[in-house]
Amino acid sequence: MTDVTDVTEPRLVVGALIRDPRDRIFVQRRALDRRLFPGCWDVVGGAVEEGESLLDALHREIAEETGWRLRRVLARVAREEWTADGVRHIESDYVVEVDGDLSSPELERDKHTEFAWVAADDVSLLDENLGGGGGAFIKGIVTAAHLWLAEASRKSRGDS
Repeated sequence: MTDVTDVTEPRLVVGALIRDPRDRIFVQRRALDRRLFPGCWDVVGGAVEEGESLLDALHREIAEETGWRLRRVLARVAREEWTADGVRHIESDYVVEVDGDLSSPELERDKHTEFAWVAADDVSLLDENLGGGGGAFIKGIVTAAHLWLAEASRKSRGDS
């Protein structure tokens, strides 16, 4: 008898670390009735749909969750694997710039209740997540985005 193992494909996920002109990163709080990570701060993103590329998914998720339009991808700053509800996820997170009114995102109010712009000195806001699952992950990718932005700024100034 042959042992059959689960060959379920992992779910691909994208995250958009949207930066503003002051190098802050956009986060939004998940509604309390969300199945995964209720009440936690999160970045824009979600599952890649069948037939979609990672870039297509970034475009769609940004438009759906904020009403903004992806202008350009600056860098991929994280690629992580995680499991939720028995499903393995492979998440790719990108620092991006968008077009639109950054002071007024069109949140999906049934999914997200508020938003904030997090500067490198303000990532402690994300400590609120640490008891709610996924918090250390979100804080880690926002920190990675800030480190990438600081390094890119240093290089553009010609600092060694």
